[in-house]
Amino acid sequence: MKTEPGTLPDCHEGPDAFKRFDEEVRFLLSVPHSILARRARAYKKKSAVNPNRRGPKPKLKPST
Repeated sequence: MKTEPGTLPDCHEGPDAFKRFDEEVRFLLSVPHSILARRARAYKKKSAVNPNRRGPKPKLKPST
């Protein structure tokens, strides 16, 4: 898909271009640790149920 040369956005380069870029990326990629931990727990719980998963299997503790 090609665009017309006149339709491209203006390029605003300058001494603070990296600063603006860095601020935007940090804003877009910022996720609280609580959400990451919740997602990790959910993934771990879901993968433990799968009997056909790859890798080492957890040892089952004998019930007393």
